[in-house]
Amino acid sequence: MLIGYARVSSTEQETTLQLDALKRAGVTTVHQEKRSAGVRRPVLERMLDGLQAGDVVMVYKVDRLARSLADLLRILARIQAVGATFKSLTEAIQTDTAIGELMMHMLGAVAQFERSLIRERSMAGQDAAYLRGAKIGRPRCMTPAQEAECVQLFKSGQYLMPALATRYGCHLSSIKRVMLRVDSPQSSAVILRMPSRIARTKDKAA
Repeated sequence: MLIGYARVSSTEQETTLQLDALKRAGVTTVHQEKRSAGVRRPVLERMLDGLQAGDVVMVYKVDRLARSLADLLRILARIQAVGATFKSLTEAIQTDTAIGELMMHMLGAVAQFERSLIRERSMAGQDAAYLRGAKIGRPRCMTPAQEAECVQLFKSGQYLMPALATRYGCHLSSIKRVMLRVDSPQSSAVILRMPSRIARTKDKAA
């Protein structure tokens, strides 16, 4: 069964161009949605949930279906999982052909490359912040005075860690780190280490 999906954003007016193209392609069932690609799309979700083996999902352009490459791959994976296929009327993406399968693999490789670039930029930003003297990680939820008091209360035997977490309004893991800073200051769970890439650079220079 040929199943069409047409979408316009809240600022666009109508889906006429998309509907005409889908009709010319022989599509009789079209799911229409007027929402931005960046928000939840209930019509799209219902369409994907109702797909069956042998169905063909058709759109006028890929950007009508997905908001990003990662989103596109997620949707295509759902389509393929039930034995359905996908086709864009204006782009060379058709998952029931050898070329279409190749395109899918290429898109997956591009998505992985994109994720790697984002990770590299994030790490570079952390390195730069560390070299500027910025503290890496979340700020502590307790002041030094509160931490000292917390340790004393715990060692007195009057409080268990869950009770201390409630007393200071923080997570149990925060209380555990307070105790580690006293009992095991070299623990990897509490010590502030320089970013690994800077550490490697210093080791090589030495």
